[in-house]
Amino acid sequence: MNTKNKIVVLISYGLDDERASVAWSIANGGIKSGLDVNIFLVSSGVDWVRKGAADHVHLNPKDPTMKEMIDAVVNNKCRIMVCPPCAAVRGYSAENLIDEVELVGSGALHQLILEGAETISL
Repeated sequence: MNTKNKIVVLISYGLDDERASVAWSIANGGIKSGLDVNIFLVSSGVDWVRKGAADHVHLNPKDPTMKEMIDAVVNNKCRIMVCPPCAAVRGYSAENLIDEVELVGSGALHQLILEGAETISL
């Protein structure tokens, strides 16, 4: 059984909104604090995991680049979930997204909450 405290960072802001940088920064802070970090991407937040989309985005000069923050989440084996309808409405399928993401519905989010995860929405 995993004894680490769980958080889910629900990210709904996309490539042009600094609040997304805050969300990924919070996720990285959670990793550094020893939390079991999960990401759930909805609406334009889905754009972050489209292959190549975050490669040259740096929304907040005080934060690492977006690619660095996303790579840190991936490299720490955090779960990254993508809302299937949100991806579909943007014309994305699994082939358009980085390999580490899961296309899963809100039931996966609800399960994490049932397991005691705290949620942060940005």
